[in-house]
Order: sequence, then C-alpha cells, then structure tokens
Amino acid sequence: MSETFILNGKETPFTPGQMILEAARNGGVDIPTMCYLKGAAPTGACRICCVEVKGARSLMAACSTPVASGMEVFTDTELVHRSRKMIVEFMLSSGRHNCLLCEANGNCKLQDLAYFYKITKLQFTEKDEKDIYPTEDQNPFIVRDFSRCILCGRCVQACNEVMVNRAITQGYRGAESKIVTGGDSPYNESECVFCGHCVEVCPVGALTEKKAKGLGRPWEVQKIRTTCPYCGVGCQQWLHVKDGKIVKVTGVEEAEPNQGRLCVKGRFAYDFIYSEDRLKTPLIRKEDGEFREASWDEALDLVASRFKEIIQKDGPDALAGVSCARSLNEDSYQMQKLFRAVIGTNNIDHCART
Repeated sequence: MSETFILNGKETPFTPGQMILEAARNGGVDIPTMCYLKGAAPTGACRICCVEVKGARSLMAACSTPVASGMEVFTDTELVHRSRKMIVEFMLSSGRHNCLLCEANGNCKLQDLAYFYKITKLQFTEKDEKDIYPTEDQNPFIVRDFSRCILCGRCVQACNEVMVNRAITQGYRGAESKIVTGGDSPYNESECVFCGHCVEVCPVGALTEKKAKGLGRPWEVQKIRTTCPYCGVGCQQWLHVKDGKIVKVTGVEEAEPNQGRLCVKGRFAYDFIYSEDRLKTPLIRKEDGEFREASWDEALDLVASRFKEIIQKDGPDALAGVSCARSLNEDSYQMQKLFRAVIGTNNIDHCART
C-alpha cells in the first residue's frame, strides 16, 4: 500500500524516498525549477521550486526536501509566488539578460518565469558590466556568456554526474562565483570533450552552440527526430531545421538509449552534409586514371563482375570484407552473410577497434 501526503489540500500518493518536486509532478502539479536535473543529486541551488510545508519555519526547496507520510504541502500560495518572483528578480539583476540579443530567446526558463510573473521593472540594481566575466568563445563549439549565467549548477552536474567527464565545477566565492574548468582555463585548454551536454541542460542563454548562432530562433525551426548516424548505438536526436537546412542538433531527453546525451560528433558534426566536396554519385576510374560519374546500377554491376573474376581465378578466399562500426547491427549481419553464404569465405572483419 503506497503512502500519501496532502498536496494543496488533496491526498496524493508518493513513493518513499521521493522529493516533493517528483511526487508533485506525479500528482499532476508542476513546480517550476531552474537547477533540478533528472538523474543527478538535488542541490536546491536556485530556490525557484520553493513551497510551503506545514510546520516548517521557512519555505522549503521542493527538489531537495523528501516527502513524509501525512506531510501538508502548498505550492500555490501568495507567499510562495511572492518569493519566487523575488528570486527571479535577483537572477535577472545578477547579470545582463537582454532577451532580444540572446540566442536562447524563446527557449529560456528564466524568460518564461519573468513573463509569468509579469516582471517589467527590476527593484534591484543590475550587475555592473565591469564586474562580469568576459564571454569565452575561443573553442569551435560552445559560447560561454557569463553575463547570462545564473549559477544554477545544472551544467556542472551534467558534466560530473551524467556524462562523468569532470571538466567543469563551481569556482570562487560570493560575488566572484563562476563556473570554471580546471585552473579556470578556456574550454579548449581543459579536459572538456565537447559532448555539449552542458549546453543541452543550460536553462538560460549562458551556454549556446557557436555554429548555430544567428541561424534560427526556436519558433522558426522545425524539430525532426532521427537516429544519430555516427555509430551503432542508436542515439536519438532532434534536428532543428530551418528552410530545409539543419541549424542545430540536440538530444531527445526522454528517449532510449541516450536520454538526451550525445557525443561531440552526434551534437556538432552535422555541417559536413552541406560540404561542396561531398560525393553525390558513384565514380568509376577510367583507363587513363581519371574518374567519371556513374549510376549506382553501373557501379554495383562493375563491383560484382570484378568479384566474380577474382573468385573464378583465385578462389573465394582471395576476397575479404570489413564491416563499418558505424553500421547498424542488421547491416553488419547482412555483410557477413554476403561473404560467408554468397561469396564463400570467412574473411570478414569489423573495424570497431579503430
């Protein structure tokens, strides 16, 4: 028999060990949060998820407060909303949050909350420009705009607990706080492998894709789900497409097997599609050594005829095949079937070691 707690006056079931945030979401009540990251330890860093708990001396962070049987929780009171609004204002005053010039415009949790609470004027003074760390864009993939960082810590948890690359951490203290790499060096001089998961989880515009800058706003692109072509794992991707061209790639967060994770190739290596040097048709070498374009039927017929000539002259073991590690398992199965059952040789290998 499951245990229950009282959520906004309604008896709601929960699983022992669950935090208020998870139990509330399971009960159909959405509590906003900036720092919570699924699969990582709760930190309670942003405090946006604050709720009233009967008997508690202060508001509690829903993401890091365990539910107890009979606990009474209120998520929609005047005190809760007044506190959340003030927290949002603090975040907005912590840097420079000009939405019109931000790549995350339309895909920013801070913007959504500011809109929800109808914040048009800040009661706190914005941080002075000279006190903000300069933007870092020395690497080819990620722009780090510290003027927009709210120090929620999601990128740190994504790097350390989800991807386990351990390239970034929280650095300095107080007003000097900053997300840093080892030795506070730029990304391209650190242990960062550019998986880009920090960009994926950033709730604001502090981390953005360098190659996607200025190519399309969130509401201008069409999201198309596909399978990453780089290896046989089968990671699920969202292709962000504008005018028939890919402008950005992100992971599908709720999909197996990757749950939003991607490697540097899967996330950033997509512009080769539009290379002028990319072959679009088979080429056959002429007697003078030059190549000429050919149809697929002509090219495949030529390969098959040469295979037959070699087998007739030197036997099937004169041929060998290497299957690509990026192929699907089904394709590799067909490859070995071709060589063993059709050609008649066991000379078939796989390039996964490379």
